[in-house]
Amino acid sequence: MAWRSIPRVLMVTTLGLGSAWLAPGLVRPARACGGTFCDAGPTAMPVEQTGETILFVVDPTHVEAHIQIAYDPETEASQFAWVVPVTALPEFSVGSQLLFDSLLSASVPSYGRSTWNEPCDLGDEGDGDGCDEGGDGAADTGGVGEKLDIGGGSSDPEVVLAATVGAFEVFVLDGGTADGVMTWLGDNGFQQDAAALPILEEYLAEGHLFVAFRLANEAEVSEIHPIVLRYEGSEPCVPIRLTRIAAKDDMEIRALFLGDYRFASSNYAHVTLNPLKIDWLAFGANYRDVVAMAIDAPGAEGHAFVTEYAGPSAIVPSAGFVEPQWDPEAFRLVESPGDAIEIILDQGLVGSVPPLGECGGTHPLVEGLLARYLPVPPELPFELLCEDPLSYANQVDPLAWDGNGFADDLVARIIEPGLHAEELLTTWPTLTRLYTMLSPNEMTQDPMFHATPELPEQPDLTIRGVRNQFCDGHTNLGLPDGRLVTTPGGVWPDIAPDSMPWAETIAFLPAAGAPVIEVDNRETIDALLDEWNAMVGPPRLPTSPASPACDGSGGVDSVSGTTAGADEPGSSGCGCRSRGPAAPGGMALLGLALLGLRRRRGGPGVSSRSS
Repeated sequence: MAWRSIPRVLMVTTLGLGSAWLAPGLVRPARACGGTFCDAGPTAMPVEQTGETILFVVDPTHVEAHIQIAYDPETEASQFAWVVPVTALPEFSVGSQLLFDSLLSASVPSYGRSTWNEPCDLGDEGDGDGCDEGGDGAADTGGVGEKLDIGGGSSDPEVVLAATVGAFEVFVLDGGTADGVMTWLGDNGFQQDAAALPILEEYLAEGHLFVAFRLANEAEVSEIHPIVLRYEGSEPCVPIRLTRIAAKDDMEIRALFLGDYRFASSNYAHVTLNPLKIDWLAFGANYRDVVAMAIDAPGAEGHAFVTEYAGPSAIVPSAGFVEPQWDPEAFRLVESPGDAIEIILDQGLVGSVPPLGECGGTHPLVEGLLARYLPVPPELPFELLCEDPLSYANQVDPLAWDGNGFADDLVARIIEPGLHAEELLTTWPTLTRLYTMLSPNEMTQDPMFHATPELPEQPDLTIRGVRNQFCDGHTNLGLPDGRLVTTPGGVWPDIAPDSMPWAETIAFLPAAGAPVIEVDNRETIDALLDEWNAMVGPPRLPTSPASPACDGSGGVDSVSGTTAGADEPGSSGCGCRSRGPAAPGGMALLGLALLGLRRRRGGPGVSSRSS
């Protein structure tokens, strides 16, 4: 991808975020990298920050931060604005929403289980080795410009960059005072919040610049796209401190990394969940609650991440972000909207979009380009474009069509970001996915990250237990770690609720060496589990051959569930169950889902696919 060239008006000597390589036992750094707050313009309430998803691509000299732009669809998003402190003057480019969609959907974990049924002598009426087609598998179907005042007084920041990047206007401010920055933001259409003043002062004292984004004049909400900041450095950071101004409690944050190695936080703890707190019988439907409690546990104090995946990036499809038939040059000499629409349909930029087969853009930004270059009356149904292109073309404002402009935006917003996304996935072998939730009062420290070449991979996306069902009614569940939990009544027990820890371990993962365990609750968990099993009846291991599997291969039946909260269907005795779908999607563990825009015409919204 040809990165957009930005003239460096200001020479910056503090490059990127620096790096911090820590030996085990050393005090963790409390250094800052930036922060964000969302703003909706001078006449609207601030955009409520519901979550952040950031992808970092880390090479030996640079970091690329791909930021998925999130906004509350209930606000006036056409006046969307955003401020990010940075430590160096970045290069900017358009990011790929399809890359985020693919990364999130491919790396989402799920909780599943197999079922072992003791063979029972049920006589002629029994079906001890039959298949219950309506069994556990049914649970797996659920789950996806205004004026620019450059300032002039000593308190005013200097505007060192003003550029247009895709659908956004970008301004980089350097220096001045916090009051001066607030004044500049107000004079240029960015709503103020008095709570930001002391946080801005912190960042200015640390030598930060401020990047202010806003939708370009007359840009459509459907044109909002991820944005990429590329800067020199080796240690990524999720900017968070300013976010507390507009954040909800337990705001979800996903940090994704592409690089040569697994990544971990250098100043936040690493938490492993207590598996006894997961409701395995409901396919982990309470996962999000368990994470929230575990990262707030003593020793983590709200500053911790859970590793959801760390393994080969090959799990993410590396093709399909750009279709070979998309040819921007075909539009440059086109003069009429009707001819343009014909080419758009021929190239498949608009067509039948899964899963419902409705007429729509086959890329998330196509409909935004159509709204800009082929605008029609708002009451005209978009479906008419597929059903009767000529009638649709007759409703287009012919003065808005610009073949060169459409071709340029198709390249800059769709084709180049897509080609770059494909290149990233084929270049970098390792993907890491970290997850946390932060409330505003916890957003006091920007989480930073480093590579951990010596840590093993954590590639399992389906965490699978085994449910053992005996003919006398006894049931238990074998966890992946070998623990056995008696489950009387077929429900997941809440064992010792007043004393059972939510986190199994809390550790610091250094850049070199083994993890430093700071809280280890494994003995406590084992003791409480032993007390539970002794009280309700000790679990039994299967001692007889398993009943035949439904596919005729013998052994146990494999049931994989999502964590979307699907209710488990009832048992039907000792017969084996049919195999359910093993797709890991649909999980409610990251409630933000995909904060990209919907592809449907008619207003903003979140993606229909849960991540």
